[in-house]
Amino acid sequence: MQNLSIVIITFNEEKNIGRCLESVKDVADDIVVLDSFSTDRTEAICRSYSKVQFIQRAWEGYSASKNFANEQAKYDWILSLDADEALNDELISILQDLKRTDSLHTYSFNRLTNYCGTWIKHSGWYPDKKLRLFNRSKSKWEGTIHEELSVPAGEQVKHINQDILHYSYYTLDDHLKQIEKFTDIASKDLYARGKKPAAYKLWLNTIAKFISYYFLHLGFLDGAAGFSIARYSAWATWLKYRKTRDLFKHAN
Repeated sequence: MQNLSIVIITFNEEKNIGRCLESVKDVADDIVVLDSFSTDRTEAICRSYSKVQFIQRAWEGYSASKNFANEQAKYDWILSLDADEALNDELISILQDLKRTDSLHTYSFNRLTNYCGTWIKHSGWYPDKKLRLFNRSKSKWEGTIHEELSVPAGEQVKHINQDILHYSYYTLDDHLKQIEKFTDIASKDLYARGKKPAAYKLWLNTIAKFISYYFLHLGFLDGAAGFSIARYSAWATWLKYRKTRDLFKHAN
């Protein structure tokens, strides 16, 4: 029998964290929630679960926060989830079997996103494979935005064809707010690395993003949700480059 720690980072996740914890409670031997001083009911919900270690710490960025949280876990094998994610029933059963047979390994899973009430099967958002089960002694998170797990060269990564359920945005306004947040981070990262985008990229890459999501990745099959995803993804591309160019302009 192998023990498994679940690691989650939170900030004002009262809408989501209960669903996430419910989905892992029968898989986890230990649950670490690293919280950036939430002001809603996140803490109270987390403390209602006996397995949860609830830790509060100032936000240091995605990779740094997740790596710190991994260090607080009781066990080396880590399943990393976001607060707005949950395991589907089939994945819960598979993980329980892997633990019983001492077969934990570095695994990736599909991620199926719910966008404003619609499950997205196209639009470049599915299967959206994510590497989430790993041994912390071998792997760590890297990157400023859209952090990725770094695994040793030669490490075999297996894939389980089941879904982590991702409850991304409840409203279109939620999506716009996230775009503002992520484009701020992304533009500052590009600026820090001296990556000034050419003016033509604002329009060329924006148009390419819409065509990619809506047509090449069959976003039109996701109906109105697919159109919104393509439109807002294109807007995010334009905004990231515009903000980056503004940073360079004001620095002169």
